[in-house]
Amino acid sequence: MHERSPITLGLPQWFHADWPFTPRSGDALAHYSRHFDTVEGNTTFYGLPRADTVTHWREVTPEHFQFCLKFPRAISHEAELQHCASETAEFLDRLSPLASRIGVLWLQLGPRFGPGNLGALEHYLAQLPKDFHYAVEVRHPAFFNKGEDERRFNRMLADAGVNRTVFDTRTLFAHPADDPDSREALAKKPRVPTHAVATADRPMVRFISPKDTSLADDALAHWATVLLRWHREGKDPFVFLHTPSCAEAATLARQLSSALHAQDNRQRQLTSALERATQHSLF
Repeated sequence: MHERSPITLGLPQWFHADWPFTPRSGDALAHYSRHFDTVEGNTTFYGLPRADTVTHWREVTPEHFQFCLKFPRAISHEAELQHCASETAEFLDRLSPLASRIGVLWLQLGPRFGPGNLGALEHYLAQLPKDFHYAVEVRHPAFFNKGEDERRFNRMLADAGVNRTVFDTRTLFAHPADDPDSREALAKKPRVPTHAVATADRPMVRFISPKDTSLADDALAHWATVLLRWHREGKDPFVFLHTPSCAEAATLARQLSSALHAQDNRQRQLTSALERATQHSLF
């Protein structure tokens, strides 16, 4: 039986022609799920999949595979969480064949959604069924200034048992490139501070690197430390690796996996050394 890693790594999509494991024929999702345990499902942001499509997703992936699907923009951006009970019910009903296979349902809010909208967010989250894990990503600057607005936002998520999605774009902006994919990413991705906050038990991290993924080594080593600390605290982090065109995302995932193994080995060696020193001091 496959045992999922306590730190679950995935990519923002399940197909890219440049990935080394992408098949020339056959079902791309089925093949992707042999290599990763989760996927960031952005497709549901743009519209609901057909019922038979959702059934197909379940049938071609193994039981341990977890989908992290985004709430539709009709709910998050157009309605801004107001008067959208029927749209929410339809979304959840459409995903019902995947009920046991959903890692996190993820609500991404636009840059206009600020402190004045927190009441709407609190009310919306309170109405959601408790069967799933949820995460919220914000873009408004007030939620990144370490002031009362951010503290209130984090407390509200913690009280509701909802995760805060962390989107780390620092490495992308620290190393701007001039190719078309990078220019588009620099124009569209949020340039906001990164606060590694875990407000619930499935923290969700999105990380984007430049196309030259070697520039991300230091940042990934830092994230490995944070992720392993969260794991030791009993949390189950989900991490999704991006690059401007996603062509290099699989390489980035391998780099983070290596960093996690290296950090974990160092921690085990340190723990073993401390245990030996403690035992020695007793005699």
